[in-house]
Amino acid sequence: MKSKAFNRRDFVKSMGLVSTAAYTTGLGAFSLGSCKENTPVVNKREAIFNLISGAADQDYIPSGYFVHFGEGYQWGDAAVKRHLEYFKAIDMDFIKIQYEALFPALDTIKKPEDWANMPFYKKDYYEDQLYVVKELVNKGKALAPVIATVYSPFMCAGHTATSQLVTEHMKQDPDSVKKGLDIITDSVMIFINECIKLGVDGFLAPTQGGEGFRFQDPSIFRDYIRPSDMVYMDEINDKCECNVLHVCDYDGPYNDLTPFYDYPGHIVNLSDVVAGKKVPLKELYELFGQRPIMGGLEKRGPILTGSEEEIAATVTEVLNNAPDKFILGAECALLGEVDWKKVREVVDLGHANKN
Repeated sequence: MKSKAFNRRDFVKSMGLVSTAAYTTGLGAFSLGSCKENTPVVNKREAIFNLISGAADQDYIPSGYFVHFGEGYQWGDAAVKRHLEYFKAIDMDFIKIQYEALFPALDTIKKPEDWANMPFYKKDYYEDQLYVVKELVNKGKALAPVIATVYSPFMCAGHTATSQLVTEHMKQDPDSVKKGLDIITDSVMIFINECIKLGVDGFLAPTQGGEGFRFQDPSIFRDYIRPSDMVYMDEINDKCECNVLHVCDYDGPYNDLTPFYDYPGHIVNLSDVVAGKKVPLKELYELFGQRPIMGGLEKRGPILTGSEEEIAATVTEVLNNAPDKFILGAECALLGEVDWKKVREVVDLGHANKN
């Protein structure tokens, strides 16, 4: 991808940023006038689906930056409103629905055989989350692709008994833990199918378990974690047209991405650091079958703390080295105090870029 190089002065001049726009950071209020002058409106749905299908050459760089909205914005109409405020404020190209229905922590699972007694959560457990999904589909689907977050069975097991404990149990007796993973998988499928009925365009589907620190024996991931991932990922890939495979490095980095090359997903979101070394985005694009790559920026990097010049320089470098199909984003949800103004600056830089 050939990308226009930017410096901050040229960017501000060309984009006509409104100097009177009012911002506060984190979870506070955010207001913004028109950030761009004489800029044509882009059909975000068309841009994303054309990128996935390859129906047209990419001449617009979409963006996806995901955040946790925190206390007070997790449920009900407050959550719906906050999602839409963030989407509009940063001009993001997805409406990505944060998942808040984490499985309760249980102190009854202390040894591997206890996983056979894993509770089975039915549809009623997900009702509050499904309300947020329903409202955001109704209010947002005309604006952009709506994707719901769903956690993998292995990740849900970690929420139940801590990630450290489920890891140790799988090292000791993976067959016993599998009984719990099977119960969790059946429950997760209820949530997925209800979201599909409500009309989501797809899911953000993270996977964990293959991190470099996790298991010395690769068969644990291959024979126990991957199969549970495939149950729900195959389903969403069959039923939806905009799924994001997220190789999640929240718990730790990866030494090898080989196990994920054939994972389902229309878009691939991941870190470009593998075994402690940066891998060119174009190489990741080829390794993952020329599917659009979403990423390039660090979740704790300049997008959170950088100056305008640092942000512009970082984004320019990423875009100049981006693959043919690319979505500008971070490798995971942005962490810490997130200044929406800085995120908007990054989005605008991407949107202004042309091949």
